[in-house]
Amino acid sequence: MNSIRLEENISLSNFTTWRIGGPAEWIAQPKNIEEIKYLIHWTTKKKIPCNIIGAGSNLLINDKGIKGLSLCMRNFKGIQIDKSLGIIDVLSGEMLPTLARKAAASGLHGLEWAVGIPGTIGGAVVMNAGAQEHCISDYLQSITTLSFAGDYTIINRKDLNFGYRYSPLQDDPCIVLSARLKLESGHAEKIRQLTNDNLNHRLRTQPYQAQTCGSVFRNPEPLKAAKLIEELGLKGFRCGGAEISKIHSNFIINANQASSYDVRELIKYIQERVFNSYGILLETEVKQCGF
Repeated sequence: MNSIRLEENISLSNFTTWRIGGPAEWIAQPKNIEEIKYLIHWTTKKKIPCNIIGAGSNLLINDKGIKGLSLCMRNFKGIQIDKSLGIIDVLSGEMLPTLARKAAASGLHGLEWAVGIPGTIGGAVVMNAGAQEHCISDYLQSITTLSFAGDYTIINRKDLNFGYRYSPLQDDPCIVLSARLKLESGHAEKIRQLTNDNLNHRLRTQPYQAQTCGSVFRNPEPLKAAKLIEELGLKGFRCGGAEISKIHSNFIINANQASSYDVRELIKYIQERVFNSYGILLETEVKQCGF
């Protein structure tokens, strides 16, 4: 298709919020279903892997880069809202903060917590993203996926077996195309205010403007990873250019041209310290690609 821009050897550091990552063998940013299907067929024909990237906010990419096609979904956007039914249909490349604000403006309650999460709805569904005791699966009705064989499937929420920061989509080679959410009607101004309050809280308590991937570790419920790390006095600890945030200890900052090696070593160091002190092995939320 003439409209698709396929590029070679493009640095993926510009496609992750950590600003870390080597070159993609190939990269494309489809805008519609037809382009996605074409690209899937193209990878199948060339017998190369296809790596799905959303906002790159939960992703650590090897400095050596990754083989195959990196399919960046951030231009695959669209939101349709039925206020009377509280139904939102959203394409997977749409950003969560945008979705949260549009839901609030429509007087729909439920996504106020999502305004500060810098990810796409597709990535949120795959990871079952959440905050403040909420998660995206709480409001999901169904999703539409595309297999690498070119088959569409509509999957109801009850068939997805969501867990804490988990969905079976993490183990299923398919592309999330869209999601249908069900929200409750409410007072638009109050919902907007709560949404803004949630964002302001994040700005105060997290290194929101820094180059991070969001939370690095899953919480070993009922404990909090940040509290365990902070109790060990690790805020501000550095490995190369990677630093544990002084604001929130479950965030690792690219403080000074950090490499993927720096981040991985810092993750391992945190895990070792926490395990040696508490007997708890922290599991990562962040997806590591190309290692």
